[in-house]
Amino acid sequence: MARARRRNAAANRFDPTFGDHALATARQDLVVGRWQGARDLLRDTGRDWDRRTHRMRLLADTAAGIRTVETWQSAEPDNPDALVLRAETEVMRVFSAVAEANRSAGAPPPNQDSLERAHLDRAARICLQAAEKNPADPIPWVSLMTLARLYGRGHPHVWHWWRELQARDPYSREGHHQVLRHLSARWHGSHGEMYNFARDSAAFAPPGSPLAALTQAARAEHYRQLIDTEGAHAVGLTYHWSHEVAVQALHTTMRHWIGHRSGIEYAQDVADLNLLAHGLVFAGLSAEAAEVLRHLGDRPTRVPWSYSGDPESQFDHWRGQLLR
Repeated sequence: MARARRRNAAANRFDPTFGDHALATARQDLVVGRWQGARDLLRDTGRDWDRRTHRMRLLADTAAGIRTVETWQSAEPDNPDALVLRAETEVMRVFSAVAEANRSAGAPPPNQDSLERAHLDRAARICLQAAEKNPADPIPWVSLMTLARLYGRGHPHVWHWWRELQARDPYSREGHHQVLRHLSARWHGSHGEMYNFARDSAAFAPPGSPLAALTQAARAEHYRQLIDTEGAHAVGLTYHWSHEVAVQALHTTMRHWIGHRSGIEYAQDVADLNLLAHGLVFAGLSAEAAEVLRHLGDRPTRVPWSYSGDPESQFDHWRGQLLR
């Protein structure tokens, strides 16, 4: 019983909704087969593309293992939100199938499709149908950008999809993070390509935009890749967070984002504040880390703290040290 309580407490701390209670309720409704909560939530979200993207992706994550979204589509076949949620749900299902295939047969060789091409193409068609029915909505293009990296060498239309997304939501947080992953050495690029994209995107983002933290997302991904491929004694790991380029990027993020941050949070600010706090802590910038942790409060995320050890222990240790 005590262990179960501890597990539940940890799950509540790592809340993927980041305190969005309406979203949490809609996710619970989907589990029991009730789609009306998701419909009402997405209708009320309107054209707040930032919040809508986050809500749609977490609803899809819940819907992927059940058939509630198909029930909604049958009941309201012309509802554009049902079509967009179905598309994102199909992408989530493809990623689950890839994970299962990798567990049973191992990851495919580099530059080979992560799953049978017919399954990937089917998900892409559903996303394109959703985009056609709801032409102003950026989310089907986010879904396509996510799906694209499962194709060997990337989908041939990936950069067309990226332009379509930018035309609808030029500062899409989720879209930029999907491109960052696509360009990483783990997928279809290199560390250099990933860092260049992160720096350029952060430089052109408006003051106060969380896209400034893309440089920290890139550095965390680079660290993860080094650990996975070369182990804990990889060359350069000791100074990964604290060398001159890394520290300069942290100061730039503090100026361009935290220095202009308003009292209204973006949907995934909790994730981005954790990325920034983690980088500042391991760069030894204690005063700046304490400032970001005050913005963050007691809201840890598993990534990137899990890259350095147990995420809950890491977060609590540094928060206790710096905010005493």
